[in-house]
Amino acid sequence: MRERLEPGLATTAAPRLASAAAVAQGRGTESEAVIMADRVTGPASYFPSIEKTYGRPVEEWFALIEASPLSRHGELVSWLKAEHGLGHGHANALVAHVLKR
Repeated sequence: MRERLEPGLATTAAPRLASAAAVAQGRGTESEAVIMADRVTGPASYFPSIEKTYGRPVEEWFALIEASPLSRHGELVSWLKAEHGLGHGHANALVAHVLKR
């Protein structure tokens, strides 16, 4: 069911979620902030897609990265792309996660 909107406004509206800071400033609800807190963000948000796309658990990718003689972020990303066929975003997320540990 579509909401009736004033003329000139978009016909569909994405749900607006509030951050904890917005709630503290009176610009959102606590339930919106809880929903955002439950979301996975950063490199880990790519992990389900990586596992689905390449058919290997991320732990295997972590082990490959850790066993590599390479140590620089860019070198590891390039290696994953060239040798294992990963896309740039997926390779970047895996390397960022491993190097942050």
